Amino acid sequence: MNTLARKQWIPFPDMPEWFETLPTKFTLPTIRVEDYTEDGRYVVRAELPGMAPEDIDVMLNDGILTVQAERTERNVEKNHSEIRYGSMSRSVSLPPGADENDVTAQYTDGMLTVSVGLGAGKTEAKHVEIKHGE
Repeated sequence: MNTLARKQWIPFPDMPEWFETLPTKFTLPTIRVEDYTEDGRYVVRAELPGMAPEDIDVMLNDGILTVQAERTERNVEKNHSEIRYGSMSRSVSLPPGADENDVTAQYTDGMLTVSVGLGAGKTEAKHVEIKHGE
């Protein structure tokens, strides 16, 4: 006896690929990060699975921490792939008091951890006297 199988109709089968082509402000960042303060240091952790440390670059400039990485595509015939290849970058603003000369970075098990000293401390708000012009 034959049984009828109900085929699921998908109205827009290419929609997942379409979302990936939207401008980056509408999509998730290619490098996911978390940040927190621990033991007087600002810590940023970035997910970079399957990368080698030599494929990752960490830069600090004018209060901005930038992580750049590049995943090279293997030259094999694929049946299916959802892995993102190419260059990716993520920047975060450092908190007030961050010491750009006190930075360490470590890459373990696909996770990059960057730690920045908070030596200068937070500056307090100060009032500025307004002079009346004549």
